[in-house]
Amino acid sequence: MDFRKSWRGKRILGDGKTWRGFFGGALTGFVFGLIQIALSEQFDFTDGWSYGNWPRSLWIVGALAFGSMIGDSAGSFVKRRVGVNRGEKAPFLDQYNFVVGAFAVVTLVNTHWLKFHYIDGNQIYGLLAFLIVVPLLHRGVNIIGYKMGKKDVPW
Repeated sequence: MDFRKSWRGKRILGDGKTWRGFFGGALTGFVFGLIQIALSEQFDFTDGWSYGNWPRSLWIVGALAFGSMIGDSAGSFVKRRVGVNRGEKAPFLDQYNFVVGAFAVVTLVNTHWLKFHYIDGNQIYGLLAFLIVVPLLHRGVNIIGYKMGKKDVPW
């Protein structure tokens, strides 16, 4: 993604970030979001579990999917700046860069949606659960990718 360019003597993102991976991850997230939209409409989950009505829900899903990939890229940028090499562990940064990017882009697209779904009232418990589940899910997916031979390291 960085066209092999450097900034202050270090690669901007590194070889691990590709346009194929960026768009592949974002589009996969978008498709899973569409599936969640369909399921929430099918089972009438409209009380905080849904993304909202069409077409707003498409904007939210797109913001979450593409925002997570932007956050992942930003995480790689930070890792390069602090001297973490490709494939090395960076606790918290590896797990939460997706979340920060997704929330940042959703905030730009629809701050009210983010506030309603993750902050207001009891929704804060959903946010806390999300922050616990994300690292576990991240680790599980990385282990699967490693066992499939798609990743060099299981983290």
